[in-house]
Amino acid sequence: MNALTPLERAFINQFQGGFPMVGRPFYEVAAKLGTTEAILLESVRRLLADGYLSRFGPLYDAARFGGALTLAAMAVPEPDFDAVAAQVNAFDGVAHNYRREHRLNMWFVVAADSKDSAAQMLAEIERRSGLPVYDFPKQREFHLGLRLHLDNNGGVETVPVRESQRLPGAALDELDRRIIAATQAGLPLVPTPYAAVAAQLGFGEAAVIKRLGALYANGVIRRVGAVPNHYSLGLRGNGMTVWDLPDDRLDELGSRIGVLDCVSHCYQRLRHPGVWRYNLFAMVHGRDRTEVLVKTQRLKAELAPVCRAHEVLFSSAVLKKTGLRIAA
Repeated sequence: MNALTPLERAFINQFQGGFPMVGRPFYEVAAKLGTTEAILLESVRRLLADGYLSRFGPLYDAARFGGALTLAAMAVPEPDFDAVAAQVNAFDGVAHNYRREHRLNMWFVVAADSKDSAAQMLAEIERRSGLPVYDFPKQREFHLGLRLHLDNNGGVETVPVRESQRLPGAALDELDRRIIAATQAGLPLVPTPYAAVAAQLGFGEAAVIKRLGALYANGVIRRVGAVPNHYSLGLRGNGMTVWDLPDDRLDELGSRIGVLDCVSHCYQRLRHPGVWRYNLFAMVHGRDRTEVLVKTQRLKAELAPVCRAHEVLFSSAVLKKTGLRIAA
């Protein structure tokens, strides 16, 4: 990470959200960062090419436009692991896939245009692999927001982020869905990215910018900007902490855990009796496993009086990480 230039660090720190929706957004951002549009564009291209950013552009919330996003897991025998990973990763709807140190050793996120489509994808993965697939749909979101801050000495920290309240989600029309399909992999890295999207779709630039602004206002777009690769940037400890809590206390306890600055994601998810006892998931990141375990002690201190069991599932490999891909 020391290879990053001051400009690249400043761009990541300041534009993990809030990238402007104007005709020449890179020109506007470059002026704020004290550089030129051409140099900034080349810097963003390098950050993507070298893996410091996973992607750059809008982050969509599938649930806000009638889609579905779910977490699933499998217990894959070690001799078959690579083959099954290839089968799972071949689905465009699989956005992320991680190897985790647990009997359930493969965890992946599926994005689809409906709950039925997501269920069909999981069923097809089960059919092809010959292995049970356990679905862990989100039942309640207590917190979602991982932002990073890079210092001048190569250090990296997570920064607590609370998203502003949005308008209720709205029904999308054909143009909205075409815009989502055209930008879910990222914005074009050209001086006029919204005009490039508009030309691709056969509409005017102003219409695309207006629609993107509306999608942001109603929460279909969570944010627009850089998506850092936390592994490449130094956060190599990734622990999915899971907790068995009384169901009647979960709203209170999940809300308490969700506001901790060491937690990037916090959800209530489905139990699978006899297979999976945990109902609260909280993601914790750190420079290494020791730091993750230290941070996990903060969660344990909050939950210990009523927690019946907990585990930390460390990720040992990123098998796929592309972000949401649906046929919008």
